[in-house]
Amino acid sequence: MTLTDDTAPHSDRPFLIGVAGGSNSGKTTIAHRLAEMMGDDRLSLLKLDSYYNSRSEEPIEVRAAANYDHPDAFDWDLLNDHVAALSAGASVDVPIYDYTNHDRSDDFETVNSTKVIVVEGILVLWEPRLRERFDLKIFVDTPADLRIIRRLQRDVAERGRTPESILDQYLTTVRPSHERFIEPSKRYADVIVPEGGLNRPAIEVLLARVRELAG
Repeated sequence: MTLTDDTAPHSDRPFLIGVAGGSNSGKTTIAHRLAEMMGDDRLSLLKLDSYYNSRSEEPIEVRAAANYDHPDAFDWDLLNDHVAALSAGASVDVPIYDYTNHDRSDDFETVNSTKVIVVEGILVLWEPRLRERFDLKIFVDTPADLRIIRRLQRDVAERGRTPESILDQYLTTVRPSHERFIEPSKRYADVIVPEGGLNRPAIEVLLARVRELAG
């Protein structure tokens, strides 16, 4: 794990953390560990997956075939607006995504401004406007074989998909997008965590550092 010393909040606004990495790299595990450490009253979590573009006008066959690992799949304007609002002390209504229908649901989750705000997702270090907002940028670096195994386990168990469809999606969209967009964004990270949530020593060092920086 590489950690620089020039990661510190610049004002009394919330301390902003970006957690990026490949699909199923362990980003969510690390984000949740941060949330457990800080507590719900001190840390708010935004997930990039909540900001997939609405595709309600498209047939479900088209939605199912879309590349959800490409930057164009996300509503960056809304996410940036929400991060700006939270930084200013306001609350935001975050969309809830329906993975079964490949579209936003009609429901929202209200997220309040807190001392620490974590934005987690595959491309949060790729988007320049968002990246510039972060006080601490983390990249979770996990080998591809582990990531695809975790994806198979998750999508079969939680999303009712077949192994064949998962592997086809991985080869046609997930892997190419990772190599083109996600992996190159690692160069912007202040902290690189190998093995993701399996790297307990690195996570403990990271948690201690966040506690020190965020106060």
